[in-house]
Amino acid sequence: PLGPALGPLGINVKAVVDEINQKTASFNGMQVPVRVEVDDKKNFTVNVGIPPTTALIKKEVNVEKGSPEPNLKVVGDLPLEAAVRIARMKQHDMLSYDLKSGVKEVIGTCVSMGINVDGKRPKDVQKAIDAGAYDKLLAE
Repeated sequence: PLGPALGPLGINVKAVVDEINQKTASFNGMQVPVRVEVDDKKNFTVNVGIPPTTALIKKEVNVEKGSPEPNLKVVGDLPLEAAVRIARMKQHDMLSYDLKSGVKEVIGTCVSMGINVDGKRPKDVQKAIDAGAYDKLLAE
């Protein structure tokens, strides 16, 4: 709730909400972290973060939620190129130091969501990445 937080500061809540809506329009239907900073002169700045990895995967695969039984039931298939794109978007929020590790993190999320990668089980794709099968695609 922005009203109770911004109201006492004398900030126009509608202007803040309008700017948030404008900046998050491309993430329609996803939860997006938003930070509103207010300075001494009552000027505000809206900073929009990147949605969680799960939300980006769901958007790419076009599913509402992950599998209730991820080891048994597959709900979608994520192209490896999309996993690379997501890893690049999330690069600053991830624990990995390089693109290869970042892609493996994204694929690891697919394991728990019941989503295959390039028509294969995610753990098999991770093993193939370790073996160097996708090195050309993962060259930074």
